[in-house]
Amino acid sequence: MNPVKSISRKPLALLAAALLLAGCGYNTLQSKDEDVKASWSEVVNQYQRRADLVPNLVNTVKGYATHEADVLTQVTEARARVGSIQATPELVNDQESMNKFIAAQRSMTGALNRLMVVSENYPNLKADASFRDLQSQLEGTENRITVARNRYIGSVRDYNVTVRSFPSNLTAKWFGMKAKANFTVEDEHAISTAPKVDFNSPAPQAAPPAPAAVPKAGDSASH
Repeated sequence: MNPVKSISRKPLALLAAALLLAGCGYNTLQSKDEDVKASWSEVVNQYQRRADLVPNLVNTVKGYATHEADVLTQVTEARARVGSIQATPELVNDQESMNKFIAAQRSMTGALNRLMVVSENYPNLKADASFRDLQSQLEGTENRITVARNRYIGSVRDYNVTVRSFPSNLTAKWFGMKAKANFTVEDEHAISTAPKVDFNSPAPQAAPPAPAAVPKAGDSASH
């Protein structure tokens, strides 16, 4: 075989392989996979931002609400559960691991919501400047979490459709690219509106004392 002809055929073979991969959706799969990774990183960053607020929030509430130990403990334990889950990029390829992550974050949301309800009973706490600053940060973080999760849901949906569609599904199978884990329908419904974090509504008013009984005519108060 002529070595010159052999060398000249190599670029043509590479070009043909590149065109074949492009036509089968390889480049699209890679692009969408990167979108999923980027959107997942943002989800993790925002959840971590929320977790970082918890210690200061708990300590501030503790200074005013000394009798709310159970609620404070629930928040602390929920944060510990969140921290025990390694939210690595590989997690998005395993629905079971994703479900554990979602459950831990849902527990954190519930614990924070209970803490917010408790805070309504302490006017001095609501007036504290540090607490109000934490309230603002938490409210902003909850909104960013909602946006980040919606973006992740959309990017995974696009990726999974490509993985399952012909002929890109053949390319995905060849390279071992599988559908990725996503938030459930229940989670999608829950994140359509960010959790309300409001410290400005008035605290519940105590019921007025019952009026004293009026003595009937003829009754004596002799002792």
